[in-house]
Amino acid sequence: MIGGGLDIAAFERIAARAWPAARDGRIGDWRLYASSGYSGRINACWPLGDPGLKIGDAIAAVEAWYAIQSQPPLFKIVDTAASSGLIAILGQAGYRPRTETLMMTAPIARGSAGGVRLTADLDNAFAEVFAAAGPTDPGDASERLEALARVPPPRALASLDIAGRPAAIGAVAVEGEWAGVFAMRTDPAQRRQGLARRVLAALTGWAAKKGATRAWLQVEAANAAAISLYATAGFEEVYRYRYWERRVGPTQI
Repeated sequence: MIGGGLDIAAFERIAARAWPAARDGRIGDWRLYASSGYSGRINACWPLGDPGLKIGDAIAAVEAWYAIQSQPPLFKIVDTAASSGLIAILGQAGYRPRTETLMMTAPIARGSAGGVRLTADLDNAFAEVFAAAGPTDPGDASERLEALARVPPPRALASLDIAGRPAAIGAVAVEGEWAGVFAMRTDPAQRRQGLARRVLAALTGWAAKKGATRAWLQVEAANAAAISLYATAGFEEVYRYRYWERRVGPTQI
């Protein structure tokens, strides 16, 4: 259980719905997501309960499903005592962990941040910062922008301009009391000016008006600067997850 009495599996389902994959499937309570192979969350199996099969058979079924998608199998697993058995079996099968990631939550206070533009849909200014501040592979940016376009309403995308140029962005999606924050990026030339803090305040303020009382976000454990920013905004770690894969190379959250 995490803050507010919500169990991790239920909370993970909220997170999955907030960042929709291009294709999905399921094996019992295991969710299977596939897109273009970049963002781990929409290219991984989320084991969220009983698969309805023996664990070895369930893993084999996951591997078969990803073979059909022409993608390597990937598991997104929350670090809990309940997941230790699955992790041990994956380790024996040659899987290794990558990209330790924090799930952080915070209460939302009503407020706003001046100068931040909020829209329901993607625009060129948002896409410009998103591409400039992220990985250099254009396929990565395309996959994530496509996922953003699939985010169900109510949602908002924020852009903050400096000297008439887009400088910082972010997005939020609301489901019930929860607001998921993602796609937080700042143009490399405009960092360390407090722009991300203003964007975050605008997003959570908007979410509060839609009825959200708590916000969540995901950040890689290695990203100390982002974790510090979110901590000053009241976010606290509630759990961690990692990706388990056979493929060599980094996996993005």
